[in-house]
Amino acid sequence: MTQIRERTVLFADLRGSTALFETLGNAEATSVVTHTVNRVAQAVSECHGRLIKTLGDGLMAVFDAPRDGVHAAIRMHELLERVAAMGRQHGASSGLRALRMQVALARGEVVEMNGDCFGDAVNVAARLLDHAGDNETLITEEVLLGLPSAQTSRFRSLDLIAVRGRAEPVHVHVLNQAHHGDIAAATQFGEVVQAIEPDGIRLQWMDLDRVFDIESMPIVLGRSVQATYCITDGRVSRSHARIDWHGGSFSVTDLSYNGTFVRFSDDAEIVSLKRGSCTLHGSGVIGLGSPPIDATSPTVRFEVLHFADTEPQGLGLHHPRI
Repeated sequence: MTQIRERTVLFADLRGSTALFETLGNAEATSVVTHTVNRVAQAVSECHGRLIKTLGDGLMAVFDAPRDGVHAAIRMHELLERVAAMGRQHGASSGLRALRMQVALARGEVVEMNGDCFGDAVNVAARLLDHAGDNETLITEEVLLGLPSAQTSRFRSLDLIAVRGRAEPVHVHVLNQAHHGDIAAATQFGEVVQAIEPDGIRLQWMDLDRVFDIESMPIVLGRSVQATYCITDGRVSRSHARIDWHGGSFSVTDLSYNGTFVRFSDDAEIVSLKRGSCTLHGSGVIGLGSPPIDATSPTVRFEVLHFADTEPQGLGLHHPRI
């Protein structure tokens, strides 16, 4: 029987499973991934949703109410954290600690047929996963409008984002929640000094030199003409990375399959981001798709700015343009 109903669609995708296959072998790693997905899927029934299908290392579910879908997303992250905590126990596989999850939700009319679901909301939720960083939950404006005020306050706007296969951009919001693993990764390659909050960030790739203030966030770096900062290089994904302002600092999140790489000085170690995030401080370079050691690779120089300074340092340019 075919029915058309208003639904909140949720897609969740498990990341980091590759490390399990490397350390445990195919058979055991498959068992661990399957167990993890099934464990996370418990959140669907707990939050009054319906599991449509599991997708290898991910799942799809639908909910009548947006708040139930958001509750399920939060619960999924909690359940995954319990699984990852097992990796910290003596004798457990270290690969468990690398598990991360991206969740995306969209709302709209859905065609329900033969136990599956189809429609624009399904496509948007599935493709929105490409824009989510590690342990992030992204929702569309339609989902946000269906939430009670107590829940909407937990989200911040990422503005309009171009979603693959859709002509019109989608207004996206991200769930604010602390991720201890992200904080460690963001600070282990350079000292982050607690000082006066910056006012903006400067980006330079070839002749494209722009300064963005806090109100301009987020900045999407990518090959798409709809990206905030368009880099016309075939090695760059359409939406490759995203720069956010949150908690008094700028951060960059990898959205690509080839990775994003950050180096804070010429002799510093390169931070490799695979769907992860890194706090940006001072100045340095961001490599898109390959480490910034190849002179031909697409590399964006950045400088975190305090507009009270008399002159930006580190990029060799004297007149930033806003």
